[in-house]
Amino acid sequence: MDFQKIKQLMLITLKWLLICCLIGIFSGSASAFFLVALEYVTQIRIHNTWLIWLLPFGGLLIGYLYFISDSRIAKGNNLLLEEYNKPEKKIPLLMAPLVLSGTLVTHLFGGSAGREGTAVQMSGAIADVCSSIFKVSRSKRRTLIILGISAGFASVFGTPLTGAIFALEIVIFSKINFKSSILSFVVAYIAYFTVEFWNVKHTHYSIPTIPEMNFKTLFWVIGVSILFGFAALLFSRSTHFWSKLFSKNIKYPPLRPFVGGAILALTFYFMGNLKFTGLGVPEIVNAFSIQNAPYDFLLKILFTGFTLGAGFKGGEVTPLFFIGATLGSALSVIVPLPIALLAGMGFVAVFSGATHTPIACTVMGMELFGIDCGIYIGIACVFAYFSSGSIGIYHAQIVKGPKYILYQKFRKKRLKFL
Repeated sequence: MDFQKIKQLMLITLKWLLICCLIGIFSGSASAFFLVALEYVTQIRIHNTWLIWLLPFGGLLIGYLYFISDSRIAKGNNLLLEEYNKPEKKIPLLMAPLVLSGTLVTHLFGGSAGREGTAVQMSGAIADVCSSIFKVSRSKRRTLIILGISAGFASVFGTPLTGAIFALEIVIFSKINFKSSILSFVVAYIAYFTVEFWNVKHTHYSIPTIPEMNFKTLFWVIGVSILFGFAALLFSRSTHFWSKLFSKNIKYPPLRPFVGGAILALTFYFMGNLKFTGLGVPEIVNAFSIQNAPYDFLLKILFTGFTLGAGFKGGEVTPLFFIGATLGSALSVIVPLPIALLAGMGFVAVFSGATHTPIACTVMGMELFGIDCGIYIGIACVFAYFSSGSIGIYHAQIVKGPKYILYQKFRKKRLKFL
């Protein structure tokens, strides 16, 4: 290799390392600010429960801001996946402040939503700015989108390995090059350490007791894992159902979250219980030691699907953690496994089923709960993945591979039978 080629290779390497640093630092800083702001508005809501009555007006504000903005922004995470699958137009930078403000308003007034979508969308918009600054070609924008997803996920949950793998696995059946894979890990750790630099803490979970694996234990693990997959399927279907229902019956978009917010506020008031508002992190933590009611996970599915379907902003992943952890906790009545292990398995398995990302979710379980429970986490994520159906929370995600082949064969056999 001559000197010119070595020089060119070094320049390209330095260019992409600089891009990773910029995306990681800015995305990590955005996530750090978001996490602090989210905790702040959550505490305000907890100490001022009357704010729930302002939920419809908050929804009206969110709906109107999105209505007068670029219509593509409302697609959220799906816009990132669409642009990855078919790079055409730049992701609007306006997506970052819009989803940030929309999520904070949603949580301030008590909507049931998550946070990962916000971090990923902010990071995706930040990453795509680099396409102009560094004159990145349309095809190489795919790498920028992977870096944005990786940085956003890693920084908001404090799981760099998971963030890097999730960004790759979510688009695994599209074209991925080796460079994107390496850079995904680099940017994930830069974003993660940026949040650490700002001294923003993440929630910690613990599974103190790990039983010995045997055939009886394996039977129970597989059984509950299939149930986690069914819960993921129900959540995905619920979110899409409410979104279609609101779109079909309320033609003026800003009115959708207004009407949805009014219904939610009245429902929470008559229930006399606000534990299904916001992220629900305290309920997730409690699920590892306190048995949940068997209907808690169903109510979270209902309220989160309704909130997001109406047009409020946030994410789906933390509610999926809530659903999985509370379902696992409730199953501890009949399943002879430690409650913390069941909650931890559900925590990542429902997420695995809803996003078709069993590898990333297995790694996440080991990052959050320790490597000792890896075999249980892995089995839960794989079986939930296969039993959660072919529709996930991201309609723009390309779903192929073993699950796709299995369901295609099942459909053909069913048609022949009919």
